[in-house]
Amino acid sequence: MLTALATLLSHYRRHPGQLVLLLLGLWVASALWSGVQAINASARDSYARAEALFATGLDRLERRDGEPLTRDDFLRLRRAGLPVSPLLEGEVKTPDGSRLTLIGIDPLTLTGDSAFATAGNRGELSGFLTPPWQTRLAPDSLAALGQSASEASGAEPRLADGRRLPPLALVSRLPPDTLVMDIAAAARLLEHGETLSRLVAAPGALHEAPSGFLLTRADTRLEPGQLTGSFHLNLTAMALLALVVGLFIVQAALGLALEQRLGLLRTLRALGVSARQLVGLLALELVLLGALGALAGIVSGVWLARLLLPDVAATLESLYGAQVAAELRLPWHYWLGGLGVTLGGLFLAGSGVLWRAARLSILGLGQAQAWRAGFVRQLRSLALAGALVAVAGLALWIWLSRQPSGEGLIASFALIAALLLASALWLPPLLGLLIAGLARLLRHRPLAQWACADLQLQLPRLSLAMMALLIALSSNLGIGSMVGGFRLTFLDWLDQRLVADLYLRPPPERFATLEAWLDERAEVAETLPTRHAEGTLREAERDGTARPLDRPVSLYGITPGAALTPHWPLLETQAGRDAAWQAFREGAAFVNEQLAIAARLAPGDEIVVNAGGRRATLVVAAVYPDYGNTRGEVLLATPQLAARFGGEASSIGIVLTAGASGEALDNALRERFAFGRDALVDQREVKRLAVTIFERTFTITRALSALTLAVAALALLASLLAQARQRRRQLAPMWALGVPRARLAAVQLAQLGGAALATGLLALPLGSLLALGLVAVINVAAFGWRLPLHLFPGEMALTLATAVGVALAAAALPALRLWRTPPRALLAEEECP
Repeated sequence: MLTALATLLSHYRRHPGQLVLLLLGLWVASALWSGVQAINASARDSYARAEALFATGLDRLERRDGEPLTRDDFLRLRRAGLPVSPLLEGEVKTPDGSRLTLIGIDPLTLTGDSAFATAGNRGELSGFLTPPWQTRLAPDSLAALGQSASEASGAEPRLADGRRLPPLALVSRLPPDTLVMDIAAAARLLEHGETLSRLVAAPGALHEAPSGFLLTRADTRLEPGQLTGSFHLNLTAMALLALVVGLFIVQAALGLALEQRLGLLRTLRALGVSARQLVGLLALELVLLGALGALAGIVSGVWLARLLLPDVAATLESLYGAQVAAELRLPWHYWLGGLGVTLGGLFLAGSGVLWRAARLSILGLGQAQAWRAGFVRQLRSLALAGALVAVAGLALWIWLSRQPSGEGLIASFALIAALLLASALWLPPLLGLLIAGLARLLRHRPLAQWACADLQLQLPRLSLAMMALLIALSSNLGIGSMVGGFRLTFLDWLDQRLVADLYLRPPPERFATLEAWLDERAEVAETLPTRHAEGTLREAERDGTARPLDRPVSLYGITPGAALTPHWPLLETQAGRDAAWQAFREGAAFVNEQLAIAARLAPGDEIVVNAGGRRATLVVAAVYPDYGNTRGEVLLATPQLAARFGGEASSIGIVLTAGASGEALDNALRERFAFGRDALVDQREVKRLAVTIFERTFTITRALSALTLAVAALALLASLLAQARQRRRQLAPMWALGVPRARLAAVQLAQLGGAALATGLLALPLGSLLALGLVAVINVAAFGWRLPLHLFPGEMALTLATAVGVALAAAALPALRLWRTPPRALLAEEECP
């Protein structure tokens, strides 16, 4: 058996190019998959540490009047027998400019279920509570403080203002960029005096809110892992797509290796190796090659993840406020998972090879042309399989259309996968029909007719590469249309929402005084104050039928002034835009698209909302888009929100008169109210920051799209190089008949360029359908809102150019080798056994 295995592997010594292409396919497929999984694993570790932190699983108390909590509030509630614990939260700046979250706790009153209620042994707790105290942090937060893990324990690094932190103590379960210390030490560093950030209690420990306080239950707050699930599922889907495209390279290399070893397999069978043993040896060969390629891919994937992780962390923080460590933290099962997925994909790609080796008889193994002869039957089988997948996708689409909106994310991805798979299966039959039709049109031009017949002969080996190219091109087009459409919609939405020239966020206690002062200023044309509150949507009623909901919502108050109402977008209204705004001023509500989809609300419905200890029934006057928001939101006029639910003052939008100077108003505000320079924000700065966040958000998407296209180009190059020698044997008679080598090389380029152009033309409608599925199905299921569909003719033209360019680039090397091959070498080409 060892001799037989060595004999099988000796094929790659004679054909090292096939071994390189096989390992290359495994490497790139495994690298992209492993890289994304490393990012996901590291992010989920950060979520787990953040969700294990005390604040995420605790009920929270706030003052009803919106004033900051103080130490006296805590003492009064504790003396009343209520099991509350104080928390103090703020930011500190390190010498290198990094910002770390500082949290002060009282471990003696914090709930026992918290990871920080006890510190292990009494010695650790004593050191935490008594001077010089302790600063607890995760190991991956040390870099921001300029410390290494070996010297961190007991170190007292300085902050940007020169003050020292208490001695460091490492706790691996803490989230990144977070410092935890005793509340007394935190108060000194943050200079908060008697104020507290929040009061917390164990879930369910308080049956109702104490007088003068608002109670927010732990289960009404979304955790980072819940919010980011759809983002990571999108990354996983793109990585899986890259894995599949990479496996096309493997399939092509394995198929060629089997065909070239048919005579060798026949000899082994004749020498006594059974079919079962032969299949086992081929499977062992796959394991050896797969392990080598997978390990190289996993190592490269970790490098790729380190390269992309900062952009992913910025994306997750800007979209969801989720803190992700900038360094990878990979669990042990990540390595086994990456190896298992790669080997599983390899065996899936090689299953056809193993099946054919098991079924071929000893006499039939030598018929090297049998595979080509059966390709016509394979085309029919591919067309039938594509039809079955399309029917399954249609059934899935019908099932999804009957599901509640905002659900079925996995099924939505399955629908997109069915669309791509059906299109890929139909591609070879369509190319075969197109080539046959072209041959009939060119029947009076012998060389062109030969080129068509020769391309049909190459189609069996080119089909997998063309499938990979089709999937990559359509995916890039669909994702590009989604990202480009999102960018246009997002910028339009910013222009519509940010109508004020300046935005001011004063302390709540100075809100009324400041608003009155602004109304008297000549340079201020209009003020647009806002408020916000947290509440619960209890039920909804339509046509006399009530539905219980009990869904947490945000209440947001805006001022429907002359500058705002013409620009605020509305998706649905009951009796037109003007009537909706008039009803809004009189107390009706607008709901965002996310809430309308999740709760199945429409204009005209009545909703019952609880907030601030009050209950009110509101009529839904319109549905508005709220791109990027992850929560349901109820919009009210600011005076209506204040009268019905109270709420906390948020900001004041300031619309300036024509020609007025924002700088003059800024100076007057700082002189009159002693505000800092950052109290007043120009809308242009808000838009700049928003666009910067957006561009960084989709860096990972663009990177994976480009890598997937590169893998498809490698698949095409692999197919061409694998059949390069046999192509020379087929082209030698044409050269002997008088066709120059340069013209033969040009014919090769035209053949592949034409096939790629046809593939690109088929990718255009497929990419458009994919974009529609992304914005209308997956985006709704993942985020709760729908994007308008945008198609970009320039991007479609670029897709066609990319298809032809990739094909010509892949064909250039074999064509160059043909052009440089001496005539004597062409005449010497002969069939190998």
